[in-house]
Amino acid sequence: MLFKKLTLILLSFIFFISCKENPKAKDYLLLGSTLLPKKVTNAVLASGELQRIDSFPTTFIVPRTVDIWLPEAYSKEKKYSVLYMHDGQNLFDATTTWNNQEWKVDELATELFKTDTISEFIVVGIHNIPDIRFLDYYPEKALDYLSDKVKDSLLADSKKQGSGIVFDDFNADDYLKFITQDLKPFIDSTYTTLPAQKNTFISGSSMGGLISMYAMCEYPDVFGGAACISTHWPGMNPTKQKNAISKSIFDYMEANLPLADTHKFYFDYGTETLDAYYPKYLVDVDRIFEAKGYTHENYMNLEFEGADHSEDSWCRRFDIPLSFLFKK
Repeated sequence: MLFKKLTLILLSFIFFISCKENPKAKDYLLLGSTLLPKKVTNAVLASGELQRIDSFPTTFIVPRTVDIWLPEAYSKEKKYSVLYMHDGQNLFDATTTWNNQEWKVDELATELFKTDTISEFIVVGIHNIPDIRFLDYYPEKALDYLSDKVKDSLLADSKKQGSGIVFDDFNADDYLKFITQDLKPFIDSTYTTLPAQKNTFISGSSMGGLISMYAMCEYPDVFGGAACISTHWPGMNPTKQKNAISKSIFDYMEANLPLADTHKFYFDYGTETLDAYYPKYLVDVDRIFEAKGYTHENYMNLEFEGADHSEDSWCRRFDIPLSFLFKK
């Protein structure tokens, strides 16, 4: 009986402290076991531990799975930076992915930790929902930089192709609200993190590169750096020529890039398969960032000759942006 009373007192104290430090924690604690991350016991990892929430509750977007990778010897006595990554189902375990490929984030991070050149971090992998991935990841406010004529043309093409997409379906703003208002407070209240902007990063590939750039522009006080791999600058269907879609994305960036002295951006691209459409945007992207005061200290945009649009290619070079963002 005494043990039960002491347990209740301890839980009440934890509840009080958590709510005081993070008002959102009250909501999470009241949810109880529905938000209790569970260890993924069958994950094939090189190191560390993978925990999972099967359906993270939110009113902003369609709930989806969230994975949390903890490095080897994760300790509550230490504090860790956090890397939020899109397409979370493709990051750690090739035996469960659609194409039997993975980013090998656990392998790469572990090897870099051994060098003692980067700060340790945990990875939060947000699974995508394939049917709405494009709508979640497209930089929503960039649509405001399109002319009515182009919008009408896009809607006509959409109708012709049978997709039925309308502009109200684009959902990146709510997707980012989910990350910043639901997910991040939970992560910071559940794990021993360094929650400040300078220790919070975001990354993804292709459309995931676009939404990572967009997150930095929309929430410059939340994210300190982004790694945008094989960024899909065409925005929609790629063509051999530059188009109004990519221009609208660049116009948005010119108007909304965060301050250079407090943010880092990493971009790259290959030259094969879908990546073959990306090299022509190098000059545009460099011009925008240079005009905003970015230098080699806080901006990279690299070409990888012969690399294609796949996890196998991305994992071969992902150590570069990790070293760039988390450099001690």
